[in-house]
Amino acid sequence: MSAQPHFDRGHTDDLADFIAASPSPYHAVASTAERLEKAGFRPVAETDPWTGETGGRYVVRGGAIVAWYVPEGAGPETPFRIVGAHTDSPNLRVKPRPDFAAQGWRQVAVEIYGGPLLNSWLDRDLGLSGRIVLRDASTRLIAVDRPLLRVPQLAIHLDRSVNENGVVLDRQRHTQPIWGIGDGHEGTLIEFVAEEAGVDAADIVGWDLMAHDVQPPAYLGRDRELLAAARLDNQLSVHASTAALAAVAGSPDLSYIPVLAAFDHEENGSQADSGAAGPLLGAVLERSVFARGGSYDDKARAFAGTICVSADTGHAVHPNYPERHDPTHHPMANGGPILKVNVNQRYATDGVGRGVFAAACDRAGVPCQEFVSNNAMPCGTTIGPITAARHGITTVDIGVPILSMHSARELCGADDPHLLASALKAFLET
Repeated sequence: MSAQPHFDRGHTDDLADFIAASPSPYHAVASTAERLEKAGFRPVAETDPWTGETGGRYVVRGGAIVAWYVPEGAGPETPFRIVGAHTDSPNLRVKPRPDFAAQGWRQVAVEIYGGPLLNSWLDRDLGLSGRIVLRDASTRLIAVDRPLLRVPQLAIHLDRSVNENGVVLDRQRHTQPIWGIGDGHEGTLIEFVAEEAGVDAADIVGWDLMAHDVQPPAYLGRDRELLAAARLDNQLSVHASTAALAAVAGSPDLSYIPVLAAFDHEENGSQADSGAAGPLLGAVLERSVFARGGSYDDKARAFAGTICVSADTGHAVHPNYPERHDPTHHPMANGGPILKVNVNQRYATDGVGRGVFAAACDRAGVPCQEFVSNNAMPCGTTIGPITAARHGITTVDIGVPILSMHSARELCGADDPHLLASALKAFLET
């Protein structure tokens, strides 16, 4: 008989629900806002005047959300404790003129977003999601969460050496999904989207649409100690951060202002108004200080005492490619969150940041691991260095180790999401 799962089923089940409900960054923001509102947070608009009253607030800008909780007794110089994450994942995004046909197959023109493992998008049942913009400047979320699109792989009979030479994809010719048979009349896709959204196609003036894998998250393995899902990078961290912020809101012992900052466009460099390199986080923190009667000096004092945890996924050691990892750092699934270190500042972690997060893990009773790249391998990066440099605040990069990063479907330990949320809660409240 198989052993029973020993992880927190409630948290991991809720993560699976969060991912299933969040096929795009815009849906991830809506899912986050829904959970925060249940915890008493209320939306504020950037165009409205802000007050310094206590309680939880959040701001949405496109595919990004920043939320914070002002405790009783917080002054204008009170520092922040920030958890940063990102809502976007590598995928295939619909072009402005999406309709075309080739050899009698109706297809959708897509552009490659970020750095996906392209072969992982082959022969998958794909839905369509994102947002549409109407003539009155309002937006609507759209999620066609059923098999609609497919990027068909070439049969082995027509490429006999594929298993020896690997799949080689032309990013333009070989990544365009099919969605039917016939002619690609202009306007067909948007007419379909309009029907799904219950609006007139003539009222749609813009869109940010993308393909997503419709296979739901699932536990994996004999003992179900693993979780397979799309968009673990980085909705896992967004979900854990949201759970941590909701858990500490209202605590009578807060000496910091806890903040969640979930940005869009991390996967293509964060250079956007809703990205970590944009002004959103700085504007929210400054307005919070000034709304509580603060001066420029108060803001400088608050920022000087602020610490940010940049929460993103990292690499678990791969059993089939151990030589690609640093020989002395092998993060394992269900071994707890990882501290991500790179002395060339691809990650922002330094000795002070390592100490802060290690102490949070100790307080939460959570094990902690460390990750560094093999010296012969280029190191990825995160919002961490951007946040540290842009705002001048101490930042530490951490995350959950996963396999198949940037695949259409990734894999993590089923214990780790709850362990991360527990560590983030301890970081925010102490």
